[in-house]
Amino acid sequence: MILKRTTALVVLAVLVGAPLTPAFAVSKEIVQLQTQVQDLSDRMDHMQQSFDERMGIMRSLVEKSSDNVNKMSDSVQTLQRTLQQQSGDTQAKIDQVSGQIQTLNDSIDELKARLAKASKQLEDMQTQQQNIVQPAPGGSAPATAQPPAGAAAVQAPPADMLYNNALRDYNAARYDLAQAQFQDYLKYYPNTDLAGNSQYYIADMEYRAGNFDAAVKDYDRVLEQFPGGNKTAAAQLKKGYSLLELGRKDAGIHELNALIQRYPRSIEATQARERLRKLGASTTRPAAGRTR
Repeated sequence: MILKRTTALVVLAVLVGAPLTPAFAVSKEIVQLQTQVQDLSDRMDHMQQSFDERMGIMRSLVEKSSDNVNKMSDSVQTLQRTLQQQSGDTQAKIDQVSGQIQTLNDSIDELKARLAKASKQLEDMQTQQQNIVQPAPGGSAPATAQPPAGAAAVQAPPADMLYNNALRDYNAARYDLAQAQFQDYLKYYPNTDLAGNSQYYIADMEYRAGNFDAAVKDYDRVLEQFPGGNKTAAAQLKKGYSLLELGRKDAGIHELNALIQRYPRSIEATQARERLRKLGASTTRPAAGRTR
């Protein structure tokens, strides 16, 4: 449209500025000029039409591209949500398996304790039988069998009963009762295989209650007093978690890395790696020494 107006103005200027000529010549030139203007106008219309068509095509392509970009964005967001959900499900499964393994270890420990007790009772019975069968020197009456050394322990309840009751109360979330019984177990039986487990559960109840300072100290007792127990890896993992809850991020990362280096193939090491990944921390070999 702008070109048409420009062309018309040019033609008008030529007509106005042209010298006076005979009417016939002017009329002929005007007809030619009008023909040329009409031809130019037709061409401009054709160009405008072609331009509009191409603009329509480009507009359609842009709209399609925009739709494709929106679809891709939706797909990416859906994929991210799926990955986050899968990550959460994986962590939940890891925690579940860890709990099941922990329960299995507890059952094995309980079975070991019962077998050890039965073996001790059998040995005591064999000793008493030998004392009865063999006469004392000099023909005197057989000596009275002496009570085992553990009998002097201020009427302590049997070890397996005390531990099993504490573990039952712990699993039932009766933490006050469980803590008192685990403490009694440590008091009466500090050197048994289940003493480390008892100390771990005391620390774990502190952790569940949000007493993270006390939990760190109790987990340290597991690591220091029972380094060969089957709760050592779990205690070090929970100690790292407790330090993170206390805002001591560097110390918590250090402890989790120490766990990974010490027990690289354990389920606790898998949990530690996942926690470090969420924190954006690298898995590196920590310096010697234990964080307190």
